[in-house]
Amino acid sequence: MQIVFYKKTKNSPVHEFIKKLQAQDRLRIWACLKSVEELGFDCPRVQFRQIRGKLWEIKIKTANSGYRIFYVTIKQSLMILLHIYKKQSQKAPKKEIEIAEKRMLEVLENEELYHA
Repeated sequence: MQIVFYKKTKNSPVHEFIKKLQAQDRLRIWACLKSVEELGFDCPRVQFRQIRGKLWEIKIKTANSGYRIFYVTIKQSLMILLHIYKKQSQKAPKKEIEIAEKRMLEVLENEELYHA
């Protein structure tokens, strides 16, 4: 599985968010993403859940908290990470889903940019 970060300009919002986390959480998230790259959807370190249509989320637990990363897949083996947030309630906040859906539509409209 190839993982690519959504980018609007030069920076990726997901990458920037992860860089600002405490070292322990940051390392756990990177390790989980590496496992997803290596094992795909059979990765035992995370949970995958469909949100709506083509929008899915990866659930990652750390010692300090839980994080959710929204993504969309293009083809079978390309995952685009769209948005990340720190889990604070049982349900995904509507605002977070709306951000991810907006980015997903951009990605799907410009899918050819991600097939490189």
